[in-house]
Amino acid sequence: MTPIQALQKYFGYSAFRHQQETIIQHILDKKDVLTLMPTGGGKSLCYQLPAVLLDGLTIVISPLIALMKDQVDALNVNGIPAAFINSSQSTQEQIEISTRLKNNQIKLLYLAPERLFGKESKLMDFLKSLPVALIAIDEAHCISHWGHDFRPEYLMLAGLKTEFPTVPVIALTATADKLTKKDILEKLNLKDPEVFISSFNRENITYRVIPKRNSFNQLLTFLDERKEDSGIIYCLSRKSTESLAADLKEEGFLAEAYHAGLQNDVKARTQEAFLRDDVRIIVATIAFGMGINKSNVRYVVHMDLPKNIEGYYQETGRAGRDGLPSDAMLLFSPGDAIKLKQFAMVEDNPDQSRIMLKKLDDMVNYCQLHACRRQFLLKYFDEDFPANCGSCDFCLTEFTKFDATLIAQKALSAVSRLKERFGGAYVVDFLRGSRSEKIREEHKQLKTYGIGADISKPEWQRYLRELTAMGYLQVTDDMYPVLKLTPKSEAVLKGLEKVELVASQTIEEHQPAIEALPFEAALLNELRSIRRDIAQHENVPPYIILSDASLQEMATYLPQSLDELRLISGFGDIKLARYGREFLLPIKDYSAKNGLSSKIKNKVPKRERKAKTGSNRSSDTAKESFTLYRAGKPISEIATQRGLAPTTIEGHLSFYIYKGEMEVTELVKQEKIPAIKDIVESYGAEKLAPIKEVLGDNYSYGEIKAVVAWMRKNGDI
Repeated sequence: MTPIQALQKYFGYSAFRHQQETIIQHILDKKDVLTLMPTGGGKSLCYQLPAVLLDGLTIVISPLIALMKDQVDALNVNGIPAAFINSSQSTQEQIEISTRLKNNQIKLLYLAPERLFGKESKLMDFLKSLPVALIAIDEAHCISHWGHDFRPEYLMLAGLKTEFPTVPVIALTATADKLTKKDILEKLNLKDPEVFISSFNRENITYRVIPKRNSFNQLLTFLDERKEDSGIIYCLSRKSTESLAADLKEEGFLAEAYHAGLQNDVKARTQEAFLRDDVRIIVATIAFGMGINKSNVRYVVHMDLPKNIEGYYQETGRAGRDGLPSDAMLLFSPGDAIKLKQFAMVEDNPDQSRIMLKKLDDMVNYCQLHACRRQFLLKYFDEDFPANCGSCDFCLTEFTKFDATLIAQKALSAVSRLKERFGGAYVVDFLRGSRSEKIREEHKQLKTYGIGADISKPEWQRYLRELTAMGYLQVTDDMYPVLKLTPKSEAVLKGLEKVELVASQTIEEHQPAIEALPFEAALLNELRSIRRDIAQHENVPPYIILSDASLQEMATYLPQSLDELRLISGFGDIKLARYGREFLLPIKDYSAKNGLSSKIKNKVPKRERKAKTGSNRSSDTAKESFTLYRAGKPISEIATQRGLAPTTIEGHLSFYIYKGEMEVTELVKQEKIPAIKDIVESYGAEKLAPIKEVLGDNYSYGEIKAVVAWMRKNGDI
C-alpha cells in the first residue's frame, strides 16, 4: 500500500498537507526527522500513517494522559489498533495490553516519558523484546530549558537512541524558536536528522488584541455572538478561572473552570464534558489544552497577558483545528506586563531570566503593535509574510489620521523634562496636570506640567502607545519600565518632522480568510444529532467520529450514494463502512423532501476566500481599485495610494475578472494560464498556499487569484 492509498483508506483524505508526504517518506527510509508544524497542521499524521505502513510497533512519547486517550480513540475509530499505558489504568488493563503487544496486535503504543526510564520500570526491557519500527516524540520542545514548557523528564529521552540505535525517531513540535530547535536536536541525540519547518500561518484564525477596560463586559459582548460555539478562555490565576466561570454560568453559559489545583477526577470530568460538547466554555489556566485535539473549538480568549509568544501561539492554535473560521482575542493591559515580570525571573539563573524577560517583552510588543499581527507572529518564527493579512484587527481596520505633531512634541518634551525616569502612567498624569500626591512637587513647577490637560487619559495612553510603536519613544526592559526618547525624537522636538496619529478607526465587516460553506442548516443540525448518538454509543467525543468540517461538507454537497459520500473529507474506508449509511439516509430523506439533488460535482477539496460581494462597503472599495487601475495606475501605486497591500488590490481586480469586466490576460500572461488552471483543477481552489507551493516562485498569488476568478466565471470550478 502506498502512503496516499493509506491516507484515503484510514483517514479519508485525498491529498497531503504541508510537507507531510516528504516527512513520511523520510521515515519510511528509516531517517531521523525533526518536524516543526503549526497546531492543527497535521503533525500526528506524520507518524500515524508510517505506523500503518511499517512492519512492527510505533512508540509515541506524549506528555499528557488526555492527549494519549484522545489520539488512541481516534485511531481505533479509524481502524488502526492503538493503545496507551499510563497511571490511569489498572494492573489488569496493562497486562492485557502487554499480551496484545506480544501478539503484534497493536500498531501504536502511547507512553509518558517517565515510564520509560523510571528506577523501578521494566518497560524498556519489555519494549526491546518487541519489533519496534518507529519512535515518535510529540511536544518535543518540552526537552528544552529555553522552551516555554520545559519538562525535566524529557531529558531522559536522549537514551532512546542508545536503546534503539537503528530505529528512526521523529520529534514533533508546534512551537520552537531557534534556541529551542537547537536544543531539541542536541539533547535527543538524533542521527543526521532532516529538519522540516512548515508554514506557521493559521489562515482561518482571526487575531485581535483589545485594550482591557471592564473585561467581563468586553467578554460578554464577544460571547453573545457565539453562544452555540465551543471556546477556551485563559486566565492567569486559578482563582480568576473559578470566579469567571461562575460569573459566566450566572449569565447562562455552559462554562466550567479548569486548573492544576483541582482534584484529578474533577479535571477529568470537566475535560471529558468539554470534549463531548456537554460544556461549551472552559475557563482555564495554561494547565489546560496541551494535546487537546478537539477540532471544533471556535475561539480562544486570553483575559490576561500570556508570558511569551510561543505559549500564546500554541494556545490560540487550539481554535479552528478543523480549518473552519475561528477567532483569537486577547485583552491587554500594560499593568499585566509588570505583574508577569516578577514571574519571569528565574532564581539564581540570570541567563534564563534574561531570555524569559525578552520573551515577555516580545509579547508586549505584539500587543502594542500598530501593524499586521499575523506578520509579526510569523516573523517571530522566522517566516516571511506580507504586511496585510486581511484577517487581524489591524488589517481589518481603516484608520483616519491627523496632524499630531504638537501632541507628539508635548509627549516627548514631558519625557525629556522628567529626565526619562518615569513610566507611561506618571507621564500621562504629569501631562494632564494631575493634583495627585504621586506627582512630585518639583515636577509641578515645570513648564510642561499640565500642557495636555485638554486630552483625556485614555487618549494620552493611546498616543503614547502609538508613538512607541512608531519609534519616537521606547520602553525599557526593567522590572518597572520607564519611557525614554529615541534617536527619532530630536527631529520632532525641533519641528523638523511631522507626526500623524490615528484620529478614528472603522472596523471593516469581518470576512475570514476561509469562509464557511453554504450548508443546509436544518440538515446540519440533524447530522450533528446523529454524530452525537454514534459518539455516545462508541464512548468517544463527537469530533472523533467526524469533524464539523465533514458535517458541513455533507450538508452542502448532499451526497446521494456511498460512492459520493466517499468524496467527503474524513470518510476513509473504515468510517464509510461503519457510519456511512447512518449519515447517508437522512441526507437522502432531506434532499427528497426539499426537492434537492446531489451537488457533489461542485465539490473541490479546498475552500477559498471568495470576493466580497455582500456589502456596499466591500464592492465600493473594490470599485475604487478598479477605477484607478482603469485610469492607468499600476497595482503597486494603487496599493500605496489607498494604504492597502498589493495582494488586496489584486483581489479587488480578480473580482472584476469574475464579473466579466476585465480579461484575465490583463493580470496573467497567456502562457502561464494553462499551468495554473491545471493545478487548480487538481488541488481545488480553497487554499492558495498549496497551489503556490506546487507552482513555485515564478507564479504570484495575484496571478493564481486571477485565474481562479476566471475559472469561476467560466463555470470550470
